[in-house]
Amino acid sequence: MAKEIEKKFLVNSTSYREASTARHIIIQGYLNRDKDATVRVRILDDKAYLTIKGRNRGIIRDEWEYPIPVADARDMLERCARGTVIEKTRYIVPYGNLCWEVDEFRGKHSGLVLAEIELPDETTAFNLPDFIGKEVSGDPRYYNSNL
Repeated sequence: MAKEIEKKFLVNSTSYREASTARHIIIQGYLNRDKDATVRVRILDDKAYLTIKGRNRGIIRDEWEYPIPVADARDMLERCARGTVIEKTRYIVPYGNLCWEVDEFRGKHSGLVLAEIELPDETTAFNLPDFIGKEVSGDPRYYNSNL
């Protein structure tokens, strides 16, 4: 079992696009959105994953992720997803010793842009790039499972 230690921020400019080193297309939906066990299906470019996440404890939570066939992921998203299936473009932006993931949402959430940084430890210090705005780490309105 892995631990996800993540902070999330609103984005206030598009400067991340020029600084990015990779871009991915993501389609994801939730089979379960319970606070104690969120179950997500994600297609990332040409790969797919089933991810189970435990309850947030501050910025830390348990996470299990398994590769699955893309065809199965498409079927799950079509037949089993609850709520909106999210579509977004993810930009990978190295900054300092860490990488930021910046998500531009499409469809129902078009215009929303969020940046996340995964930390090796909750006490890890990091610098904010110029495109980072307000922190929304603990705000459930910005959890993907609630969008």
